This record gives sequence, C-alpha cells and structure tokens, in this order.
Amino acid sequence: MTTNAREPRVHPVPILSLRPTQMTVGMREVKEKRKRWREHGKKKQADLLGTHMIPVVAGPDGRYYVIDHHHLGRALHDEGIKQVRVTVVGDLRMVEKEAFWGVMDNKRWVYPYDSKGERRSFRDLPKSVADLKDDPFRSLAGELRRMGGFAKDTTPFSEFLWADFLRRKLTRKAVDVNFDKALEKALAAAKSKDAIYLPGWCGPASDD
Repeated sequence: MTTNAREPRVHPVPILSLRPTQMTVGMREVKEKRKRWREHGKKKQADLLGTHMIPVVAGPDGRYYVIDHHHLGRALHDEGIKQVRVTVVGDLRMVEKEAFWGVMDNKRWVYPYDSKGERRSFRDLPKSVADLKDDPFRSLAGELRRMGGFAKDTTPFSEFLWADFLRRKLTRKAVDVNFDKALEKALAAAKSKDAIYLPGWCGPASDD
C-alpha cells in the first residue's frame, strides 16, 4: 500500500500521549475553539479530525512532542476527543535522551516559559495537553493579532513574545477584570514604537 506524501506518517494516536513543548495556552482561545467545534455537525467534526493534523517531533523515548496547535489539542481533549492524527515534521529518535531538549531548544521547537513569562526547567513542561496552564496574556496576544494589532509571523512562538510584551504593559488583574478594555490598551501599546522589535509589528509609518 502506498501512502500519499501529504498524509500523516502515523495513525491516529491517543491525544493524552502527546507531550506539549510549551507550558501555557490562552484558555480564552481554547474555549473559543471548543465553541466552534460544537457548532459543527458530526460529519464535519469527523472531516476536521481527518484533515487537522497536529505537527509533532518524534523523540528518542518513542513519544511524540507537539510543536504547534496546542490550543486545538487542548480544546479537542476538553471536548472528549480521545485520538487525533499527527504529522511527523521532525525525527529526533536518534538523539540521546540527555541531549534531546537541547536540540529541541536549538531548533526553537520548545518554549519552557510559565504563565509569568519566566523560563523554567524542561522537567517542568506538562506531561499532557490536559496539564497546560492558562496565560491570559497569551489570550490577549491572540485576540490582538486577530483584530490586526500585529501580523501573523513565521517566527516561532511569536504570540508568546507579544504576550510577554503585554505582560509588561498591563497587570494580570486588568486582563482578568475587563478583557475588552485591556485589549484597547494592548492595541495602543502594539502600535507604539516600544513594540517595533516584535515579529509582525505593524505600527504607524514614521513621518520623518
């Protein structure tokens, strides 16, 4: 049997067997994805599960490490989905276990920062998508991008870089108490020269 090159190289895998490569997600985004998922009929859901593949790296311990779509993975888990299709975009099975995270870090396939934006040990990474913690600033950054505050960018973890920028501009309480008001402030900050170093910055053109 021949396989189409675009098809995933593995069969559906248990969603809880996937290892995250980041510590947090924006739970507001996860809830939004869950809402959209529930709006689809059973056939559409089945189609989406067949076409929405989670990109993973194969590790030396035989596990698959998720390098994108953590929000989708968490949303599907919360909706009771047991298995997902994955596509292997990197094969590090030959790497010694002790060197694995160093290689992942070098390739920018891991982001071991907690909900305060502080770097943690690779040991502290969650063991499954069910253990991902909420970072409201990641939700704020995601919403900011959707409303045109900055452009989608290929820089790895670009929305986390924006989340850290916003963390320095607003308090967590401000985000928790009034998300829309926080979003207004975030948009103003995103257009300022302070944000010029960030990926996807699209502030006003300079007059001089």
